[in-house]
Amino acid sequence: MPSAAFAAAAAGRAGVECPRPEWLPEFIPSFDGLRGIAILAVLLYHCHTLLRGTFLEPFIIWGWTGVSLFFVLSGFLITGIILDSGSTPRFYENFFARRFLRIWPVYWLLLFLHYFFFPALFSGFRWMLQGVQAAPWILLIFYLQNLWPVKLPGSIGPTWSLAIEHQFYLLWTPVVRILPTKRLLWAAAAMFATSPLIRLYGHGHLTPTHTLTHLDGLAMGSLIAIGLRCFAWPQSAWRWIARGGLLLGAAGVAQMTHRGSAFTDTLLAAGFGGMLLSALLGESSARPSLYCRALRLRPLLYLGKVSYSLYAFHILVFSVLWSYVDKPLQHFGMAGNWAIVGIRMAAAIGFAALLWHFFERPILRLKRYFNFL
Repeated sequence: MPSAAFAAAAAGRAGVECPRPEWLPEFIPSFDGLRGIAILAVLLYHCHTLLRGTFLEPFIIWGWTGVSLFFVLSGFLITGIILDSGSTPRFYENFFARRFLRIWPVYWLLLFLHYFFFPALFSGFRWMLQGVQAAPWILLIFYLQNLWPVKLPGSIGPTWSLAIEHQFYLLWTPVVRILPTKRLLWAAAAMFATSPLIRLYGHGHLTPTHTLTHLDGLAMGSLIAIGLRCFAWPQSAWRWIARGGLLLGAAGVAQMTHRGSAFTDTLLAAGFGGMLLSALLGESSARPSLYCRALRLRPLLYLGKVSYSLYAFHILVFSVLWSYVDKPLQHFGMAGNWAIVGIRMAAAIGFAALLWHFFERPILRLKRYFNFL
């Protein structure tokens, strides 16, 4: 497509074809609360072996679903940003610069600490070199570690989802910029529908972390972002859609606790989409709903604020604590296990807070040089 025609299409899409709804808030505090719930679920999930037999175990063993909630939020926010950008000059330069500032520094700090700093500190230079030489650097550099059957060390295990988001940004962004909105809606719907089918029929041929098998959440968030700009429906209609999503999510929970299937993640993504829509609708009213007020609780908001570093580094923190906390306390039975979980959570959150204030936030301030004008 010629550049002039491309710019005209983008301008028309943003200005007329898919305007942002007037009632849609520019700033959505409840989203930090949703991130807080997601990261808390993931943290507890990675402690579930310590809490076997407790009242929490039936709940926290499903904490992995927090990653799906992160995907729904990412799909909604990124697709909305692209749609609202219109014919912004130097869009790709600004968009990807902002994305890289958000993802790359924390990602590369994690790799540095895992492969260089802590091995050299605790095991010596020679051991560090062995780890560096054995690392799948080509995959890590290009965010492809989720596509090949390589066994990642536990500390950098969470990077599989970062790789998925990175690939999504690279491939989905030009699609959103080029396709007319109605076709874009069909593209997102196709992505949402085919992901469970790929899980069903691609079993054994793809890695468990393959991007094609984890598109449900990103697609659901994108569908909501596109739908809000494509259909001038009243908020009451969107409330019914949110309720429908929550109902599907409840079906996913029931299926998950029974046996699960290739469609469980899809149903859960619909439920998380219902949670997202409910937050949007609650924030748009003159007085935030009870649901939004719950999501605005300060501990949840703070967990959501530091959620990226907390997600990226929590297993690394748990690993460092193993010799100094887990081994001594595990001899005290369940009381020791509860203490380990408490220390793990406090240390991971404290480390993420330090990173947020002294590493992430200063870097994110550089985004002001890449604003969409």
